[in-house]
This record gives sequence, structure tokens and C-alpha cells, in this order.
Amino acid sequence: MKYKTVWEHGIDEHIEKKSRFIGQAWPVSTEDEAREIIEQTRKEYWNASHNVFTYRVGDIQRFTDDGEPSGTAGKPMLDVLLGQELQNVLVIVTRYFGGTLLGTGGLVRAYTKGAQIAIDAAGIIEKGIYYRYEIPMEYTWLGKMQYTMNQAGFHILDTEYTDQVIMRMLISDDQNAKFLQTVTEAGEGKLIPAKESAVWAAKKDGAYVFFED
Repeated sequence: MKYKTVWEHGIDEHIEKKSRFIGQAWPVSTEDEAREIIEQTRKEYWNASHNVFTYRVGDIQRFTDDGEPSGTAGKPMLDVLLGQELQNVLVIVTRYFGGTLLGTGGLVRAYTKGAQIAIDAAGIIEKGIYYRYEIPMEYTWLGKMQYTMNQAGFHILDTEYTDQVIMRMLISDDQNAKFLQTVTEAGEGKLIPAKESAVWAAKKDGAYVFFED
């Protein structure tokens, strides 16, 4: 199981015909978390003309135009999330009116851009379920197993050297069956991987980071 979301809170802004659009994006796990951030943002930007939001949490997706003409703000922002297949994400675009009307098309473009720059600032990651494995082996197996794991594209977390070698692996849920088959074949049935707990993880800047959910 994998899904795309944002890495962290991101904020950026742009100007359209003197109107200021402040885009923000957050990773969220629940609707309650999204609503709390929305309320905090409304209080922080209490003097703004509009605080438009959209979010996707699991199978739930919601948006509001917050006083902008129907279909010109919240829905285009939601379309950005849908178009990039993002989940568990909240986006808020705050507008300070600059005195010039943008028209329907102008509003759609401005809010779409506000959502996109917020997501870009937050950074996109792919979270998934991974399993930690330990493969105990004699030293004579080490070279072959390191080569086999690397060739198959499996991630070696670390290797412990004591009276034997323990190779620790991080395997995504969709590669689990292939991993077990590869170990069985390469190890000639003599190497038995020990499966540890499942974790949520994502690759960021070439390294894996772990999450509680």
C-alpha cells in the first residue's frame, strides 16, 4: 500500500493584478486535524478577503470557495490534489483583494497556482508500508547476498558483523513476495529471513524516513 502526500508544511505566495495569494499545504491524518488548521489559519489571516481550502483525507474530499464565485476557487484547488493523486493533504489559499476583479478564468488560474506553489513548497513524497527483515547468515554468504539484493533493487538498511552476519532489510509491501522468493533462491533454501514489524516509510533525499502512521 502506497500513496502520495506532502512532506511538511509549505508556504509560498504570488500576486495577480495586485491581489496577494498566499498558498499553504500541510500533511494531515484526520479531518479533525484539517479543521483545526483551517480554524487557526482563519484566525491568523482574519483580515484577508478569502481563506479558501480543500483537503483529501482517506476517501474524504472537501472544499469551499469562501465567498468567491462558485467553482472558481476550492474546486480548482481540489483538482490540483486529484491531478497529482495526493492524499492526506490540506491546502489553504488566502487572498488579499487588490482592487481589480480577476474574472472567472483569472480566479481559477490564481487559485490553481496558489495550490500548486504550496504543494511545491511542501514537497511531494510517496508513503508506503514497509517491512523490516533480518537475514542471519554465515560470512561465506555475504558477498553473494549483497550482490543479489542490490541487483534486485532491495534496500539494505545495515549489516551487523558478529560471530555471523545479520543483514537488515527494508522491503516495501508490494515487493514482499518477490523478496522472499529471491532470498529462497539465492540462499538455496538455507537462509531464513526473520520478519519484524511493519512501518510507514518514505524516501526523502535519497534516505528513508519513518512515520508513526
